[in-house]
Amino acid sequence: MNVKKFIDDKIGDIKKTVGSEKAISALSGGVDSSTATSLAHRAIGENLKVIFIDDGLMRESEPEDVQKMFSDLGIHVDIIDARDEFFLALRGKADPEDKRKAFRDTFYSVFAREVAKSGARFLIQGTIAADIIETKGGVKTQHNILEQIGIDPEKGYGFKVIEPLKEIFKPEVREVCQGLGLPEELHQRMPFPGPGLATRIVGEVTPERTAVVRKATQIIEEEISYLKPFQAFATLLSDKGTGVEEGKRKYGDIVIVRSVESENAMTAEPTEVPWDLLKKISARITTEIPTVVRVAYEITPKPPATIEYV
Repeated sequence: MNVKKFIDDKIGDIKKTVGSEKAISALSGGVDSSTATSLAHRAIGENLKVIFIDDGLMRESEPEDVQKMFSDLGIHVDIIDARDEFFLALRGKADPEDKRKAFRDTFYSVFAREVAKSGARFLIQGTIAADIIETKGGVKTQHNILEQIGIDPEKGYGFKVIEPLKEIFKPEVREVCQGLGLPEELHQRMPFPGPGLATRIVGEVTPERTAVVRKATQIIEEEISYLKPFQAFATLLSDKGTGVEEGKRKYGDIVIVRSVESENAMTAEPTEVPWDLLKKISARITTEIPTVVRVAYEITPKPPATIEYV
């Protein structure tokens, strides 16, 4: 791919589409949304409003970290606190597709409100080719797919969607991100799912269960980063396991550690993590998260598994 030509073409396309109107960019801090935001900012400048929806399902201190990173790049980011709305929408839902659809509906409902307040007519989002393929193929519903499943965003939510990355995969997105001059920590960042930690909780999503998987994911990312896997994270199971504390039986949480290698997220193989590192990760998780009594490492490739659990 000719990265410079791609960047120039997409900037031109966004300029032509938006014209003198305003647009809102859906920024999550991942490489996809960050690249789309940067393209849009170069295309329409001050006519772009960038917002980060704090859904309560992000990494530790993610909203503040993303806001600072883009401030350093000269792009102002407004943080919208929608945590209560997302947890309410997810309450009582255990089925993976039900949770993904509840997240999607809440995501667009919040954006529709922000679009209406700003007077914008367009929503910029970082949909990539893998999102569309997996949704249309029935693998799982991606939250950022509307038109591909028969929903007209203009009729349903009052805005048109612009997806400058929808024809390329993750490796090409990283090239474009780098070509835009964005920081290395951004274009080399591990993927993080749109519905956030909700995809890493088997069963109902609550603030308390989210706190467990957030901390476990933070530990895994800190310890495994030197191996540079495609993606590494924690998943919290719905079952409980038996442990021992001070000589007494204790029922507690089970955390799964998952790390994979992949080129485009369509297929993946488990990372060969050194045994000593796995033991260190397990010790940290069970020590630093009092509710966890068991930690396991998952080695199923994609397919037959998906990368995320939910």
